[in-house]
This record gives sequence, C-alpha cells and structure tokens, in this order.
Amino acid sequence: LDMDISVVLGCSLGAALGGVILASYQLGLLYQLFHKTERQSSRHGGESVADVLRAHGIRFVFTLVGGHISPILVACEKLGIHIVDTRHEATAVFAADAVARLSGTVGVAAVTAGPGLTNTVTAVKNAQMAESPLLLIGGAAATLLQGRGALQDIDQMSLFKPLCKFCASVRTVREIVPTIRKALAVAQSGTPGPVFIEFPIDTLYPYHVVEKEFAPKNTPKGLMGKMIAWYLRNHLSNLFAGAWETRDLSPLPVHIPHATEDEVQRCVELVSRAKKPVILLGSQATLPPTPADDVRKALESLGIPCFLGGMSRGMLGKNSSLHIRQNRRDALKDADLVLLAGTVCDFRLSYGRVLNRRSKIIAVNRDRSQLLKNSDMFWKPTVAIQGDAGSFLLRLSKALKGHKCPEEWPRSLKEGDAIKEKANRSKADEKTERHLNPLSVLHCVDELLAEDSIIVADGGDFVGSAAYIMRPRGPLRWLDPGAFGTLGVGGGFALGAKLCRPESEVWIVYGDGSLGYSVAEFDTFTRHKTPVIALVGNDACWSQISREQVAITKLLFTAFVTLCLIVHKKGKAVLLNVLIGKTNFREGSISV
Repeated sequence: LDMDISVVLGCSLGAALGGVILASYQLGLLYQLFHKTERQSSRHGGESVADVLRAHGIRFVFTLVGGHISPILVACEKLGIHIVDTRHEATAVFAADAVARLSGTVGVAAVTAGPGLTNTVTAVKNAQMAESPLLLIGGAAATLLQGRGALQDIDQMSLFKPLCKFCASVRTVREIVPTIRKALAVAQSGTPGPVFIEFPIDTLYPYHVVEKEFAPKNTPKGLMGKMIAWYLRNHLSNLFAGAWETRDLSPLPVHIPHATEDEVQRCVELVSRAKKPVILLGSQATLPPTPADDVRKALESLGIPCFLGGMSRGMLGKNSSLHIRQNRRDALKDADLVLLAGTVCDFRLSYGRVLNRRSKIIAVNRDRSQLLKNSDMFWKPTVAIQGDAGSFLLRLSKALKGHKCPEEWPRSLKEGDAIKEKANRSKADEKTERHLNPLSVLHCVDELLAEDSIIVADGGDFVGSAAYIMRPRGPLRWLDPGAFGTLGVGGGFALGAKLCRPESEVWIVYGDGSLGYSVAEFDTFTRHKTPVIALVGNDACWSQISREQVAITKLLFTAFVTLCLIVHKKGKAVLLNVLIGKTNFREGSISV
C-alpha cells in the first residue's frame, strides 16, 4: 500500500511539474530567463519586416494605408523600398501580382486589418489560381484583444487559409524575421502562390508605446487584480524578449520540382518519332528559375508548332513561323503528339475533350492536381511529369539537338492560320452603321504598339477580340487575370508593370464594364508618375451576357407565339401582349 501511494504521489508530482513547465513555456517565462527585454529601445517590429524584405530584393510594397500597419510602411520607406499607395486594397494585390510575374521575385502588398483584408480576397484568389508568388501582409488587433471585440477584429486566418499556401499570425516580435523568411520561400517553392502573415498591432510598435496600452489605469487591488497586472507585465516582456538579437535575414532555399532523367529520355523518344507534334505552352513556362528568353530559344530549336496561352503569349515574338494562333481544335485533332507544358485540361481545353485519344500526350506541370485534371474522364497522359515546364523544355531541346519537326507540318498549320487571319481581317474592314468597328480599332492599335510594349487585358467581349488580334512583341509582355477570369485587374496590373518596366509602354485594354473597377487608379498613376495608355471598348453593355440573353429571349418569344397560335386554333381567345423595349431584337431585350 505504501508503494502504491508513493507511485501515485510521484505521478502527481510529475504531472504537476510538467504542467508548470508547460505553463512557463507558454507564458514565455523560460525564454525570458535567457533572452533580454530591452525596455529602453525605440526600435519596433516594422523595422524587422523592412529588413527582411530588403534582404530578399523586394523593391515595392503596395498598400492602402492603415494605422495597424503604419510602422511597416515607415520602415520600408526609410530603407529605400518604394511604398506605392493605391485607391483600393484589391488594386494593391493586383499590382503585387504583376510585379511577381514580371520580376521573378515575390510581390508584396500590405493592408490594414478587417475590411482592409476582406477587400483583397478576390485578388488573392486570382493570384492563387494564376500561380503568382505573393506576400500579403495584414494588420490585426493587439494579441490580447483578439476575439474580445476590438476595432476591425475578425478571424482573418480562417479567411485566408483556403487561399494561401502558408498562413501565420505573429505572436511576438522575435518571430517576425523567421516567419517572413519562411513565407517568402514557401511562396516561390513548388507551385508558386500567395502567402499571408498577420501582424497584431502590438508586435509592430515600440515598447514604450505598447507599454502605455498595457499599463493599468489604477493601482490593482486584491489578489485577482495583482494577478492580472502580473500577467499583463509578463505578456509585455515576452512580446519584446529577444526582439533585437541578430538574426539571419538571407533567403531560404526555394524548392522546385524537376523531371527525372528517365522521364526526359522517354519524352525524347516520343518526340523524335512524332510526325505532327504540337506544344501547348501555359503560364508556368515563364516561371523562374528558367529565363523566358532561354525557353524561347529552346522552342525555336525544337521547331515544333506552338499555341501560346496566358503569360506565355509573346514567347515567340510577333511573327514567329512556329507560333500558331488559330484553328487550335483542328490542329489537336490531327496531331500525333501533344506536349502540355504548364497547360491545364480545364474549361480552356474543354476539360481535355479536344485532345485526340490516339495522340501521345506529354503533360508537365508543377502541381499534381493540375497535371492530372480531368484525366479520369476525357483524356489520358502518355507521360505525366510533375516538374517545372521551362527547365523541362530546355533539357528536351538539348537532348534533341539536331532533330527537327517535319517542316510540312508547321507550314500547313501556318497556312491555315493565314486563311483564318485573312477572314478575321475582312471583318475588321466591314463598315458599321454607327460608331467604330472594334476589330478595326484593335488592328490599328496592334500596328502602333512599340516593340517593348506590355499589354494588360481587363475585360470580356472587347478583350476577347484583342486576344486574337493584338500580338505581344516578346516574352512577359502580356498580362491577363488567368483562369479565374477576374474583372478589375487592369489598374493594378498596369501599375505593377510600369514600375517594373518604366521604359516600356504599358497599354490597358479595358471593356467599359471592367474600367469601372479601377478607374480611380488613374489618380494613383498620376501621383506615382507611372504613365499608362488605356484603350476602352465602350459598347454601353455587358455584351457577353446580352448576346446570350437576346438569343434565349428570341427563342422564348417564338415558343410563346407558337403556343398562342396553337391555343387560338382550338377556338379559344388569346390576349397576346408583347412589350418591346426601345432597342431592337439584335441589340436589346424583349419581355413578354
């Protein structure tokens, strides 16, 4: 019995000791034993943020200013990082997205807590689907006030976890440097994408400022009052403990998947035997570490006809004999080998249904879920490689040095291209009863574009026409939202593009609907001396919607009239009241 009591007491004491150690760890007492809290220091967490960003080569931070994040902006500006303030938080994220695409670094946006962050959700989702490495910095309520009804305090982490590769909430000043380093590495590793870090306001301001907020208004009385006062003092000390110790600011390694030697060799054999190969190039082919110019040279060396989509538009220049712009569906039916280099079998390829089941298909993508999308239904890859498309093309070209695609195949596709282009051009020459022919306008603009121009596409109907008429002059000279199809990217994308390439002409091709989302940013362009050119296709209508509605309405109207005539023939009286709007069948709507 004595032994049993001893065992129970020992276990109880062990559990109690473990609980004390755990509590000490969670309260930061153990850390404070070995790390100093510098109460007299005027330094603040915003300086740590700026130090890491500068060490990672960040040149721009896009923002809409808020009190929660002011120390970050002040510190960045002191270190020479350009602070670019916009008129809407979504624009700040779109601009950071454009910088990421064009510079090969991580784009950075900083916004205030609550509504400042909720305003960015669409832009962050767009960056996720476009696979852009982006760091979103968000303000937050003080660490002790979260969940207690503080100003603009919401559960921000739950909002961004489905949208971002990495989410973190900084709890002490000492966590700032390692958290940002990790976030920037994650944003660029694997399939690039957005990351989010939440900075409670008390992690960004100096000790003496935060101390005033923690200090009790009156001398605490009673045991509970004294315990609360001790807890607050300890929390403050732990918040700043070890804050200004020297830390490594350098970038962490970025991990990028690559094809294996066996996979490349198997693809070499397939391509060398192909008589009618086709390459479908997607945005992933423009990602670092492979320079876009090297990818272009590899494609020219392979001599395989290419269809270019997304950010890869312009990869082969303005008038390449390998770039096929029209009749993609027909080419895919005839092809005996299709190389999907960063291209996904989603709605843009009819979920894979446009691929010939007899074709050999090589798919290369960093993201496994995108690599095999819809392969369980409409298509099957012969070789599926989870790896970087750009470096794969370089290795394939090197292994096939001296091999050329049969010349008659790209020549026949180019001839079909010319026929379709001629037909499209004839539509541009048609006279219109009122206003300008939009196709003619786009052809004129295409002829005026400078060689270093960057085209930003933001719209529906008008931009859809621009996509097959306007020709980017080189790699990384076309910016569109990507698979999410977001309206409103124009102002932010143009801002980021002009700052990255100040010597280039930047053209925004707007629809009149999409213009409304970012027209306020012309103030931003003026203030930050970033001149851009905007072309607006204004038909005073949501034409992509209207076109379908008019067709459906015509069909319903015909069916209704037919029904009335049938009823009338049966000897029943019918009152047919048709209300026709001011515009005709072709341009407007009809209600019955």
